[in-house]
Amino acid sequence: MKYLIQYLIAFMVMVFSMFAAWYEGSAIRENPWEWKYSAYFSKLLNGEITSRADLSQLDHFIYAAKFSPIYPSFIILSLFYILTLSGYLLLKSDRKRMTYYLFLCIITFLIGAIVTDSPTIGGRYFAKIFTSLGIIHLALAFLIYLKMKKRKGYLENLV
Repeated sequence: MKYLIQYLIAFMVMVFSMFAAWYEGSAIRENPWEWKYSAYFSKLLNGEITSRADLSQLDHFIYAAKFSPIYPSFIILSLFYILTLSGYLLLKSDRKRMTYYLFLCIITFLIGAIVTDSPTIGGRYFAKIFTSLGIIHLALAFLIYLKMKKRKGYLENLV
């Protein structure tokens, strides 16, 4: 039951943040000079962007992430919380697999390194978030590994 409540809260935060980020990102429609730099999905779908009608709804999230990063950050944080909680519940009986799962989450650290040089406030903000998430996942993987080693040593002493 306690995990269900955690899932529900994280999911509600993510959905609310998605609507808020989508709304904040709608400012891209008023800034045609930014279409060249923030309308990635529209370029993929439509090619050249000539009017507001050519803009994809997904570009709202990119614009919000670049210039109003609070709600997109909550989306990322709640998504990673859900993924980490799911990994824990699926793999809690096998600590070795859990360590590998958390180690794979360190990809977030690499994403943080990639966006470090971003000139926008959102890019710098996301660099800090992804780097912090990578460090947290590395620490969790290390703690689980140490706990697993300690448990293995304890079991060997019993035999």
